[in-house]
Amino acid sequence: MAEVVTFGEAMVRFAPPDFQRLEQATQLGMTVGGSELTVAAGVARLGLSASWVSRVPENALGRMAQNKAREFGVDTRHLVWTKSDRMGLYFVEYGASPRASGVLYDRAYSAISRIQPGEVDWEQALTGAKWFHTSGITPALSDSAAAVTDAALKTARAKGCLVSYDLNYRAKLWSQDKARAVQEPFMPNIDVLIATEEDTERVFGIKASDYKDAARQLAERYHLRAVTITLRGTPSVWRNTWSAFAYSEGKFYEDVTYDLEIVDRLGGGDNYSAGFIYGFLSGGVEKAVRYGNAFSALKQTSWSDFNWATREETETLLRGTTGTSLRIAR
Repeated sequence: MAEVVTFGEAMVRFAPPDFQRLEQATQLGMTVGGSELTVAAGVARLGLSASWVSRVPENALGRMAQNKAREFGVDTRHLVWTKSDRMGLYFVEYGASPRASGVLYDRAYSAISRIQPGEVDWEQALTGAKWFHTSGITPALSDSAAAVTDAALKTARAKGCLVSYDLNYRAKLWSQDKARAVQEPFMPNIDVLIATEEDTERVFGIKASDYKDAARQLAERYHLRAVTITLRGTPSVWRNTWSAFAYSEGKFYEDVTYDLEIVDRLGGGDNYSAGFIYGFLSGGVEKAVRYGNAFSALKQTSWSDFNWATREETETLLRGTTGTSLRIAR
């Protein structure tokens, strides 16, 4: 039985080396990515037990995703396997100012997009869980994936799990109107809503004076236990600032702003979610924001969606000792 259960797609990720464009590349680095698997790997890295639920093809690429989950100690017993569907792919082009990085998806008709209600036994998958997490990417994949997401959220609520939901709006997957129509009915079954600066307005039409006002409006409109928003500044492609705050029960919780020398920003938000979940379960909202912020900042200094930072490194950063010396640790 896992303390944290996540549900969503894993994909195989390809990227050309040395800032090459895809059309000029002759080699591609290959790994696994995907929002909810990244969250499960992150909370496992921090010391919680985690389970990832998805639907994957019964082939080498599906096994590759399962093996990556296992490498991080994530339970995969509730995966749904299919012999007839494909693995989603995505390609990353790394830019440098003034050219931004970009992502090209090849995920149409992927295995999880064809998932059907009843394929996952949510009663069993959520037995003993303290927390359930998914994101807006999953219901965007298809109407059937949205129906399964709805069933998962309702079961998690009925079983007394805390539930987090990352809006994770992807304009390449669905329109703003469709995103709102599908996701607004989810809100009564959600405790913690995770968002970015832009997504609150795109998905829910929140017109706010600032992001704190947006978080407060969301919490009040949907009766959420907490709303947390990540804040990224992009003075250049490879120099970013990163911070976050949460609003809960009438109070704002803020943290420091980290100056980042970016190695790979993909997975930054998902690792914030992982750190937030760990912090919330072990100490409440204030700790959640601090751990999410630090864990994500560390992730963005290494390559791949997954976070190779340890809990000890996260706590060192939280104590501020990393900032006093960036010499090689010997």
